[in-house]
Amino acid sequence: MKNKNHQLWLSALILVCLLGIETLGQSAKLIPMRDFFRNPEKSYFIISPDGQKISFTQPYENRMNVFIQNLGSEGTKRITSVTDRDIFTYFWKGNDRILYLKDFGGDENFHLFSVDINGNSVQDLTPYDSVKVELIDDLYDDSTDVLIGMNKRNRQIFDAYRLNTVSGSITMVAENPGNITGWLTDHEGKIRLATVTDGVNNSILYRETENDSFQVIITTNFKENFSPLFFTFDNKNLFVVSNIGRDKDAIIIYDIDGEKEKEVIFEDPEYDVHGLQYSRLRKVLTEVNYVTWKTVRKILDKETEQLYANLGQKLPDHEIYLTSSNKGEDIFTVRTFSDRNPGSYYVYEKNSDKLTKLADRNPWINETDMASMKPISYTSRDGLTIHGYLTLPPGKEPKNLPVVVNPHGGPWVRDRWGFNPEVQFLANRGYAVLQMNYRGSTGYGRKFWEASFKQWGRKMQDDISDGVLWLIKEGIADPERVAIYGGSYGGYATLAGVCFTPDLYCCAIDYVGVSNLFTFLKTIPPYWKPYLDMMYEMVGDPVKDSALMVSTSPVFHADKIKVPLLVAQGAKDPRVNINESNQIVEALKNRGINVEYLVKENEGHGFANEENRFDFYAAMEKFLATHLSERE
Repeated sequence: MKNKNHQLWLSALILVCLLGIETLGQSAKLIPMRDFFRNPEKSYFIISPDGQKISFTQPYENRMNVFIQNLGSEGTKRITSVTDRDIFTYFWKGNDRILYLKDFGGDENFHLFSVDINGNSVQDLTPYDSVKVELIDDLYDDSTDVLIGMNKRNRQIFDAYRLNTVSGSITMVAENPGNITGWLTDHEGKIRLATVTDGVNNSILYRETENDSFQVIITTNFKENFSPLFFTFDNKNLFVVSNIGRDKDAIIIYDIDGEKEKEVIFEDPEYDVHGLQYSRLRKVLTEVNYVTWKTVRKILDKETEQLYANLGQKLPDHEIYLTSSNKGEDIFTVRTFSDRNPGSYYVYEKNSDKLTKLADRNPWINETDMASMKPISYTSRDGLTIHGYLTLPPGKEPKNLPVVVNPHGGPWVRDRWGFNPEVQFLANRGYAVLQMNYRGSTGYGRKFWEASFKQWGRKMQDDISDGVLWLIKEGIADPERVAIYGGSYGGYATLAGVCFTPDLYCCAIDYVGVSNLFTFLKTIPPYWKPYLDMMYEMVGDPVKDSALMVSTSPVFHADKIKVPLLVAQGAKDPRVNINESNQIVEALKNRGINVEYLVKENEGHGFANEENRFDFYAAMEKFLATHLSERE
């Protein structure tokens, strides 16, 4: 489908949906703010390798902890008692042990912990100060060991270690010479591949056995994507995401001996393709996933096709995802969700075709009270098609509405369709929410990504402004009542918006955002340093591009800000140092402008702890009610 026709189709679709899906004139029920941002009742279900137990996370003293239940039983047992941070990432190690990652106050220096299924023998397996753990391979078929990366020896690079999770013994198995940014194992758990960088060019190193030396098999500029996913099932070649010789990422097979692309597994003419799944048991590819305006699934295997068909009959009109399986791949945990429903969890026993509901993630959310998230597109001032999403407050006529413009963080990620508690909260308060995948957002090809280079505060910002102007032209936005809110890069875009287009917004909320490009690049985490030259090409070189960076750093243009501003920051943020927020707040206070400033000492890049989220969104609610529009 051509872009023009695609855009016309989207415009027609949204007009139909906007005018027909909600009952106009009937205001939605006011839902308590905490219902959107409290921890889920239950989440993150994983089946044990033997299929006998199911683990999940659930609040304990306001923190998400790991619980276990026997398959077919309603009785549960809590096995962790963490009270400072939620457990977001965990996995089974064998059938009698759980491993989980946890940082400290948001510093992102994650440690790996273990606990047995009785809740005993809790152990920090990597008890090193200021050291971060990365998982290389969970060694699923090994009952005790995992492969991890740690920057213990040098904070800028990660060596590879084999860790026995029962005894705690740890052995370095590959020393990083200083330029390796990632390791990859084969299907036997042996490290056979490494990614290296000189700051601008990336190379893939390969060795046939662990006793051999690494040799370069391909070198690319960082603008060319060549990202190995995993080895072919004979451990001889590679499945790779690559855009070499094409604009859009495709999934290919790479011939290691011939050092060339051998076969295209799947590609799409308009969107990048990244996700490739396989059966560990049957050694076959099962599905490809990629994102248009929502996730698309291409089934590659008849058994997987039948599995989804069975689930589709039982769960019609749902987005369905398989989230884990046992070793026998006949018992699966399943997740459903939509744009108006945070979803439910099930266990599916394939041999008996039995589906059992485990839990609703947020049972207090009624999807009939939620708003629909619709895909939209518009044309930037220099002719690019910008895709995004528009969420309208239920029961409101789509005319002259107060709007919150919500640019995503990253910036080299993208917004996607699904349940978003921030968006639903804002819509419930009577605001339309506009999200856009401005240039540089991933998923739309290399040219679209490269169009963002050195365009912070310039064309990237124009894409956001053009979305606002489009919404005003459509008559949906009240031009006097447009706010901008974003986190991380979205926080930068918020500050840039009120500095460089001060008449476009009536108020702004900056959440852990960059204010000074010079200090931002100077205070990045040490393990980002190997990528610094790339950052200079993508954002700006503090020496060569100093004039550009002065012109696009909001802190140097704070005198142009004339609307109310709320700033929120985590004191331990390793990515966007607290000094970024301090600088913009101080610059405004020096002008006699009172800025609302919320700092949490036990948080990092975004507020993870429930009570801190409550404080932030309560401040947001009050701020927008005062400066944008109070809910009728």
